Amino acid sequence: MEEILNKGERVDSLYDVKFYVDGDAYSQKYRVVDEHGNPFFLKIYDSSKLSKYDFSKEQLLEVEILEQLDIEGVIGLHHNGEIVKGDKKYHYLITDFISGETLQDKLQREGAFSQHSAVPIVIKVLETLSAMHTHNKVIIHNNIDLQHVALDYSDAAGKPTLTNFGAARYLSSKSNSINLKRLNPFYIAPELYNGVFTPQSDVFSVGALLYQLITGIPPWYIEIPKFKRTDEKFIDALIENRNKQLNFGAEEIDEYLKETIKRALATDVDDRFRSADEFIKYLNREKVLEGSSEKKPKASRVKKEGQGFSAIAGMGDLKELLYNDVIRALNEQELYESYGVTIPNGMLLYGPPGCGKTFISERFSEEVGFNFIELKPSDMKSKWLNETEQKIGAIFKEAEENAPTIIFIDEFDAIVPSREGELHQSTASAVNEILAQMSNCSERGIFVIAASNRPEKIDPAVLRTGRVDRVIYLSPPDYQARKAMFELYLKDRPVDLDVDYDALSNKTENYVSSDIKFLIDEASRTALKTKAKISQEILITVLSETLPSVSYSEIEKYEQLKEQLENKKGAIETKKRSIGFIQTDD
Repeated sequence: MEEILNKGERVDSLYDVKFYVDGDAYSQKYRVVDEHGNPFFLKIYDSSKLSKYDFSKEQLLEVEILEQLDIEGVIGLHHNGEIVKGDKKYHYLITDFISGETLQDKLQREGAFSQHSAVPIVIKVLETLSAMHTHNKVIIHNNIDLQHVALDYSDAAGKPTLTNFGAARYLSSKSNSINLKRLNPFYIAPELYNGVFTPQSDVFSVGALLYQLITGIPPWYIEIPKFKRTDEKFIDALIENRNKQLNFGAEEIDEYLKETIKRALATDVDDRFRSADEFIKYLNREKVLEGSSEKKPKASRVKKEGQGFSAIAGMGDLKELLYNDVIRALNEQELYESYGVTIPNGMLLYGPPGCGKTFISERFSEEVGFNFIELKPSDMKSKWLNETEQKIGAIFKEAEENAPTIIFIDEFDAIVPSREGELHQSTASAVNEILAQMSNCSERGIFVIAASNRPEKIDPAVLRTGRVDRVIYLSPPDYQARKAMFELYLKDRPVDLDVDYDALSNKTENYVSSDIKFLIDEASRTALKTKAKISQEILITVLSETLPSVSYSEIEKYEQLKEQLENKKGAIETKKRSIGFIQTDD
């Protein structure tokens, strides 16, 4: 392309052109000096080649955006205007002169970077992007590559600076407003080919930047003539190539960093880092990626095997409900669909501690034989912004991929506390994410079993039909259940013939199953000291020294709460008698 400006030419009576730097079909870049001899860069556009989306009101959108970005790591704007030469109009802007070189220049001069020198540069770029992405008008750069990150050597550390905001857009800008011919195809996020740009689009581009710095070539590189980079067949070839495993060559890159780069370059936005800040945390190794050698413990995800419902005596109402409404619906989908009946999304098991909520969920998972995910609040919560929502989304995504899946969530009230009153925004966002994921999750082959000792603390929206469809109260075990528990827990221990199971059951009203197990274990320890058999006397002595873990007033409170919840729900009729449960081993 012929140079627009000549050496020595004066622009707007303020800047003298020193020499041409570089350019493309749309713009050219020159080194200029002001009247005091201070150096600057001048970028000039052939206005006829720009689209309406490159303008805001009567000035370049690039100028408007740079005027707002007085932040570290962004090239500074000093002046802008228009000139006419011959029969053409040109728009120009004057920016800081950067005493240094682009990452592209440095890569060509010195070769691939080590991971230890590349990562700090990328973190600085991400910090700049984070400020842009959290600006009051979210700004997406859209054109990050090696040529548009300059190293400023006037700073001792060689400060990375973002340049070329010609493709920058507000998040609120119209989709399909970017001319892809102006972008490096190997850095274009997949969603940009559909006209969509978000902060995650920049995350993808920075992932590509880091990959090329370390390996020397762009990710999934294929030969594409520059003038044909937006031809449909080449775009198709590039997208198809991205389905292949990312190749890091022979470079010495640790597995953790490889997994971090892969996540930044995920073609599915749901698998990609959600923000520049999250990417930074992983590069700083404040977070641990699944699959890395530094992997943290995760919630158990297994297909449960065991005795299923045969290990539970009693609780007939609950077992019948689970069998007909869930298990048969999963196994006989066509029959149920013909009647327009679908499985419920989930159920809440609530009641005093120790009444078997976790036990029931595990036996249910054994009965159906499907994948089982067992979660506690610590498996889902995070101190990092948006990380809790991301964890919740990932769990449900995994459940859907391995459907049918049962998700058991213990201490449910800690995950979805009521949003009424004062609640931290991050907690409220987590509740919203659970609501979204649980809405009709049965259609994705997911059944949620939630357990709580404090159901009154749960956000009411979670208990509506279409999320938690069944709310079931588990009371302390009744007389028959307690008797059976004594028989079960003492079955394989040295027991004296005088043990009276009926008497023990009578004396343990309001004792929950964990209490009864504790009584028997304590009696066994007492008998062991003298190598005697476990007698009625020992059991009664231990019983006299051990109060039930749940007080009578607490049980009354749960009974009242049961009535309140049933009146609210209006969907399930639970008989007045206690459900109770009995474990068996046959």
